[in-house]
Amino acid sequence: MNDFTGKNVLVLGGSRGIGAAIVRRFRAAGAAVAFTYAGSRDAAAALADETGATAIQANSADRDALTSVVAGRGALDVIVINAGTLVMGNPLDLDPDAVDHMIDVNVRAPYHAAVEAARRMNADGRIIVIGSVNGDRMPFAGGAAYALTKSAVQGMVRGLARDFGDRGITVNAIQPGPTDSDMNPAEGPMAATMHSFMAIKRHARPEEIAELAAYLAGPHAGMITGSLQTIDGGFGA
Repeated sequence: MNDFTGKNVLVLGGSRGIGAAIVRRFRAAGAAVAFTYAGSRDAAAALADETGATAIQANSADRDALTSVVAGRGALDVIVINAGTLVMGNPLDLDPDAVDHMIDVNVRAPYHAAVEAARRMNADGRIIVIGSVNGDRMPFAGGAAYALTKSAVQGMVRGLARDFGDRGITVNAIQPGPTDSDMNPAEGPMAATMHSFMAIKRHARPEEIAELAAYLAGPHAGMITGSLQTIDGGFGA
């Protein structure tokens, strides 16, 4: 287990699922961790009580509020940008406002949060964005807008990796496939369809994603940057 004692870590979107697993992982390794949440107040409070992490309510779609939170954490060693939303359906029927909100949360927020973090980030810092294998592959109808946002993340991390590389700051995306969470439960109605595309026919556990985040944040990953780290059980193979 990497030792993150004394490290300053911020997880955007940390109250549930993958985000909560990441909060637990860094706290278990000694980091000082803060995390944001939007509407899951009870879950956030419970996680804060359990781990000793600091819960901060913030709407990732509000650029000013989000960058204020990032700036308020001072010189970060690690930022994990996990907050995201999902809108799927026939593009002819989808609410355009819902699509624009998803773009705000999934694309604009990670960009502005990463840039704000980099302004005062410690040398050799780590910026990690939770993307999706759907940035590479969308094997069923109805996911065009969501895939658009996750493909945008790919370009963003590649570009920012070059922008911040002279300070030893790495920028990477983790691309989960189906992962057991409130958004995509392992026993949900789409599980069998998703598993049919996979070599390992199960949902990932949030803890498995958190372990990859911890590796990318650790000292052994100092030469990994601008990369798309897919963890999907072969969904996109």
